[in-house]
Amino acid sequence: MTPARLDELLGRPPIPRGTWAREAVYLCPPAAGPVAGSIVGPGGDPEATAGRLRALDGVSDVRVRPGGFLEIVVAVPGELVTGIGPAGAPAVTGASPWEDLPRTWANPGFAVRYAHVRAVAVQRWAAELGVGGPFVPELLDGRLDRAVLRVLAEAHGRRASRDPGWAAYALRLALAYHDAFEGAGVLPVGDEEPSPLHAARVRLARAVRDVLAEALAAVGEAAPGRM
Repeated sequence: MTPARLDELLGRPPIPRGTWAREAVYLCPPAAGPVAGSIVGPGGDPEATAGRLRALDGVSDVRVRPGGFLEIVVAVPGELVTGIGPAGAPAVTGASPWEDLPRTWANPGFAVRYAHVRAVAVQRWAAELGVGGPFVPELLDGRLDRAVLRVLAEAHGRRASRDPGWAAYALRLALAYHDAFEGAGVLPVGDEEPSPLHAARVRLARAVRDVLAEALAAVGEAAPGRM
């Protein structure tokens, strides 16, 4: 179950909540009225909508909160990367909020650009090391993987927002990805054989690459492939 699919079902973008360390939760505001093409029925009854959601594959629980808000727990948070791909050729507009120098962690622009470079490099190195096979989203269940997924889950809603805040968002995604890159064994090391977990983390890196490229274009920068 992906944010885009929940948007289709409910007629409005879901909002990821919490850290996702234990469960992947989206909050959905109450419907103002019937939404064409959605599972929200006449009157927008939250209990009825929750019941319909619970019957769907990919939803493990739905909790109705005061005010008609729904907390939707998805069974496999890693599935969201299947809904992320390249944004075509993003138009670079405006002036970047970041300087090129210094190229240190104190410069948010460096942290974001370097995260994109790392995510690009993972695709290249994975091909050289023979990492491949089917994507198994259930494997993206480690603490660092889930932290990256939690930030990625915001991308869909931000695209629909009047004030998406791409610069701050890109930095949060970059920092989460740096932690995962350094601590979550993205690629095989030494004599280690490529595994389905490596393949899943390479697919996660590709999603990070695509979202960071989109965010960088939105703040006035072309995403770098190397540094």
